[in-house]
Amino acid sequence: MTSEEVELIIDDTKTSMQKSINRLEQELTKIRAGKASPTMLDGIVVDYYGSPTPINQAANITVLDAKTISIQPWEKSILAAIEKAIMQANIGITPQSDGNQIRLFLPPLTEERRKELFKKASAEGEQTKVSIRSIRRDAIEQIKKLQKDGLSEDASKDAETNIQNITDKYIALVDKHLEAKEKEMMSV
Repeated sequence: MTSEEVELIIDDTKTSMQKSINRLEQELTKIRAGKASPTMLDGIVVDYYGSPTPINQAANITVLDAKTISIQPWEKSILAAIEKAIMQANIGITPQSDGNQIRLFLPPLTEERRKELFKKASAEGEQTKVSIRSIRRDAIEQIKKLQKDGLSEDASKDAETNIQNITDKYIALVDKHLEAKEKEMMSV
């Protein structure tokens, strides 16, 4: 067995763990922290001529101020569909339409709502940690298979230590993201 195979396993492990972190970052941007952001509408799709289309591909989304988002549909005919999609997404904001555009006024976050949102963020973080640990387990199993196929015990132990160190680094990164999100949520 070669060290190339071990390196390949370690590279795959890093790549997979980074994908987990990227997913966490995406999910955390969807959890509002009291400031208006177009990313709050990510994942909301509108029925646009029979096909589900992300809102940002059917309308111009702008942040007017810290508490207001404006959604200007490219076609007035889909104004009602966008409004309906936002209501169904249950993001805690009621859209207000004037016939030309939709405005979302973000209510101030109550202490209770902030805690609820942080619980949601924490759950995303925990899910990411589980994913990272699962990647670690799979990588260590691959190393053990290589050891059965002739990889030396020392090389196997070194690889397992390396994988654990990578895992620790990514778990710490999850905690760092959650800490930043909590600070963002509680400072508004």
